[in-house]
Amino acid sequence: MDQDENRILSELPPVIDLETKAVLKNLPTAHAALAELKGIASTIPNQIILINTLGLQEAKDSSAIENIITTHDDLYKSGLNLDGFSSLEAKEVQNYISALKKGFELVKNRGLITSNIIIEIQKELEGNDAGFRKLPGTTLKNASTGETIYTPPQDIKDIKRLMSNLEKFINDPSLCDYDPLVKMAMIHYQFESIHPFYDGNGRTGRIINILYLIQEGLLTMPILYLSNYIIKNKSDYYRLLQQIRDKETWEEWLLFMINGIRITSRETIELIAQIKSLMQECKIKLRDNYKFYSQDLLNNLFKHPYTKIEFVVNDLKVSRITAASYLNKLADDGLLKKARIGTGNYYINDPLYTILSKR
Repeated sequence: MDQDENRILSELPPVIDLETKAVLKNLPTAHAALAELKGIASTIPNQIILINTLGLQEAKDSSAIENIITTHDDLYKSGLNLDGFSSLEAKEVQNYISALKKGFELVKNRGLITSNIIIEIQKELEGNDAGFRKLPGTTLKNASTGETIYTPPQDIKDIKRLMSNLEKFINDPSLCDYDPLVKMAMIHYQFESIHPFYDGNGRTGRIINILYLIQEGLLTMPILYLSNYIIKNKSDYYRLLQQIRDKETWEEWLLFMINGIRITSRETIELIAQIKSLMQECKIKLRDNYKFYSQDLLNNLFKHPYTKIEFVVNDLKVSRITAASYLNKLADDGLLKKARIGTGNYYINDPLYTILSKR
């Protein structure tokens, strides 16, 4: 398709009514699953555990959509920052979790999702100050055939105008009174179609999804991630985005995203339940058998699937010798698995690793 065949990207909201009977019928179950997820997440005593473990999972999956592939093992090793281990792919995924956390803090503090915040997120992802695209030439191609399937807006004035409109749509409820799950799907379509950056649009767009749900009060922290659902339905995801661009047919896309929220919420509820159960088992073992048991130690072992002496020193405020003795004792007794990279030791919470890598 050449550029002339592309529809000009319209500002939001569209003039047609998007909340069809089918869309409205599917919203209650998605909202119920999301509310249940919000509830179970609040029962984990240290919220950073979920942000770290589930955030890393999302970072891995979201990056995989862009063909940045890493293993769980490499990803957790990368987070240790030990000499003797280097993985460019794992580092890119670590950048994603940093961008997610930065976006979460910015939105939590400001209560808005602005163009400047979106630029900050992309900057953290890509490690550059390029900002919005200023030069023409960006096209979206079919990965198999190399055929151009979509040409996003090319002029910087159009990109800024559309991003300004998107910012208003995100933050000003008077523009549109649609259900927030419908609006999230609309925002995602619009952002991916503006494609405002040279790189990192897909990953930035998926971070915006979760931040919007938080801004709307549907979640309190970033734990619902649609990337796994998108990976499983990748061809439908791209087909439905393009269908709106070509024909302005929205319903199937909205149903796809609402369904994704329901399915992913349910999967995440199950995953959190497994983590909670494992934490409780571990707590009983530690409390009953070790004088050095503390809630901070338990949190450390679940915040970092792979931990190290420095992490324990920082979290428990103990000396290196004390931290090493705790970890070595737990490794000797089989509660942790001790491993080595270069000159540094690290310690694996194997049951937690198994839960997270199965997904």
